[in-house]
Amino acid sequence: MKFNYKKTIPVLAGIFFSGSSMAQAPAIEWQKSLGGSGKDYANSIIQTADGGYMMAGNSNSNNGNVTGNHGKQDYWLAKLNSTGNLQWQKSLGGTENDQANSIIQTADGGYVVAGTTNSNNGDVTGNHGLEDGWVLKLNSDAGVIHWKKTFGGSNTDVISKIIPTTDGGYIFTGSSMSNNGDVAGNNGYVDYWIVKINSDGNIQWKKSFGGTGDDQANSIVQMNDGGYVVSGYAEGNTGDITGNHGNTDFWILRLNADGGVVFWKKSFGGLYPDQALSMVKTSDGGFIMAGQSFSTDGDVTGNHGGTDYWIVKIDEAGNLQWQKALGGTKLDRAYSIIQSSDGGYLVVGNTISTDGQVAGYHAPINPGPGELPPSFDYWAVKLSAIGNIQWQKCIGGSESDEASSVIQTADGSYVIAGSSKSNNGDVTGNHGDYDAWVVKLAPEHLATSEIAKEASVTATIFPNPAKDYVTLKLDYFTPSMEATITDMLGKTVHQQKLEGLKTKINTSHLEKGVYFLNVLGGTQKTTKKFIIE
Repeated sequence: MKFNYKKTIPVLAGIFFSGSSMAQAPAIEWQKSLGGSGKDYANSIIQTADGGYMMAGNSNSNNGNVTGNHGKQDYWLAKLNSTGNLQWQKSLGGTENDQANSIIQTADGGYVVAGTTNSNNGDVTGNHGLEDGWVLKLNSDAGVIHWKKTFGGSNTDVISKIIPTTDGGYIFTGSSMSNNGDVAGNNGYVDYWIVKINSDGNIQWKKSFGGTGDDQANSIVQMNDGGYVVSGYAEGNTGDITGNHGNTDFWILRLNADGGVVFWKKSFGGLYPDQALSMVKTSDGGFIMAGQSFSTDGDVTGNHGGTDYWIVKIDEAGNLQWQKALGGTKLDRAYSIIQSSDGGYLVVGNTISTDGQVAGYHAPINPGPGELPPSFDYWAVKLSAIGNIQWQKCIGGSESDEASSVIQTADGSYVIAGSSKSNNGDVTGNHGDYDAWVVKLAPEHLATSEIAKEASVTATIFPNPAKDYVTLKLDYFTPSMEATITDMLGKTVHQQKLEGLKTKINTSHLEKGVYFLNVLGGTQKTTKKFIIE
């Protein structure tokens, strides 16, 4: 069994491009290799209040940029300024393996970092057995520990994500095989594990969800009513799990504020393994999940071969709105997704594909026969609000480069963090073996000719009022244009690709009332109101 640790596992809105009309990907503004002669990984990055960045991961180095290692892998934190230069770093842990997976900045300027520990010495106390979740509150200056807590039971317990809560505390999610200590209600094997703690790190409540298979939570968000949505992947149709399509599916739960009520739960996938590794709440009140899929059936369409990035957009009730399989014929795995300021999405992960939707892969130099592991590139894909590719970019060198985390910065750029073994191509300054590698992309821009052409798009709709159909007429068309119909509450009730300058849209399934037809394909969303009689 493998837990989903890393290493084991305003721009113009609404513009859609395909083929040769795809927008130009942003250039690299700067890149930094950080680490020593050992193995150094970045698993999470945030922008800090001073305009710089804080990176959290793990390292077994004790030279180069890394000092204070306690033995094997430690939590490794690195504070960078706005141009990526190292300001301070901190190694935290004990003599066994310790891995930081998630970091947030707190209101007082300090940090809370969470992950997993095998240690019970050095900085670590209170380990319950095997791997525990480990959470630390640090000050703002140089990572001085304010408090630290180990959470878990006698088996393996992992924290994947921690977020602040509106009451001033925190909630984390991950996976657990325990059924004692800080874990209760395990359904068998590996379960989703959710723990709410107060501002001092003391447990307020704890929950396990899952079945008898491999169920691993990777993301959590808090809702406006104080409840939570948790996502990851689950296996089988036992215990709390229903609707599984085969092997592991994306699995998402909507909980109340104390985790005691499950408002809804949804499984998405196909016959083969589908694993959600990242999820965010979207501006329309729904959610978007990213991960990997090997399926070609069920909810999954468009797989290019091997494993693809799989992006799933759902509404606030958990209903599927759209899905996209992205990649080539080899291995493509998405680890992090965000909603961008233009309403679209940026997803990052790893690829070894050289075809399909992937272009620019940095091939290994003289690879050996059956070389393992494969040499990945970072692969960044920018999507429109309905999942069409606007641009894509392979970033890396001839060795393996694996992206883990992406953020959008205050200036509209993107910063991607992960690890790199390369020292060529896009990568310079490698210290030996894997380094933590941070890349800042310049703000997005589009070719002037495309902006001018798209800016002139207008739409008319008739008849209005209508009954069984409406006709949409445009004065400009690109093949990736789409239309959605929303009701007065903003719920999407119809969605389809446009056929050309004129498209007939079936409205016979709509009840009488007022609707909005949204044309997505110009420099802004064009909306037309119409009435069904």
